[in-house]
Amino acid sequence: MHNHGDFPAESLFLIPAVAAVAAYWAGTRKPGAWPSWRLVSFLAGVLIVLLTVLEPLAGWAHYDFGALALSHVMAGMAGPALLVLSRPVDLALKTLDDVPAARLRRSVYSPAARLLTHPVTATLLVATGMWAMFHTPLLTAMQQSMPVHWLVTAYLTVTGCLFTAAVLNCGPVKHGFGIRAGALATAAVAHAGSAAWLLVAPPAGSGSTAAGALVLLGAGLAVQAVLALILLGQQRGTALRR
Repeated sequence: MHNHGDFPAESLFLIPAVAAVAAYWAGTRKPGAWPSWRLVSFLAGVLIVLLTVLEPLAGWAHYDFGALALSHVMAGMAGPALLVLSRPVDLALKTLDDVPAARLRRSVYSPAARLLTHPVTATLLVATGMWAMFHTPLLTAMQQSMPVHWLVTAYLTVTGCLFTAAVLNCGPVKHGFGIRAGALATAAVAHAGSAAWLLVAPPAGSGSTAAGALVLLGAGLAVQAVLALILLGQQRGTALRR
């Protein structure tokens, strides 16, 4: 834990978290129906990501590889899935005043946003981040430095949201079922391969990685299975509307 006097620095993350929840809740109070389950999804997503940068989990991740693996799944997979399903951008575009809504819309439909939410780009980002986190010196840096842990967590959450948005067609450009299913399958294979490699060739100095590898494999595939079910449901709905 990093302290400034008696104040833990990690507590500062509560400020943007509370601000985000307050803004989302305020948006749901405005005229126009908004499903209550999306508010619950947003709250759960924020909480899951927040837990990975607060004690005790953040501290455990510095010496327990299983806790570090769990943080990866929470911040990079489960949390982003819940956040994307809550559709915060759609809510903002629906409830903001004209000028800020127009600015947000330009950002969402910008070339950069289109590129980052393309299934191929998003898959590369999450796969690269996962490999770097567990199979490069970044692993040691995360365990020795809390600021590095925070930065990696931010990267995992952002790229996880981009990937989930790409797979579930929540981005500015709608993509076909095939490329989105291929992206999800590729990410699942990369995730399973990374977990298997941790069992075969554990990083030097990381101690036993068996528990962490099993967490990555089991919890990671569980989240990906849920995304696959949602993706198949979307495809079935599209087929029924034809």
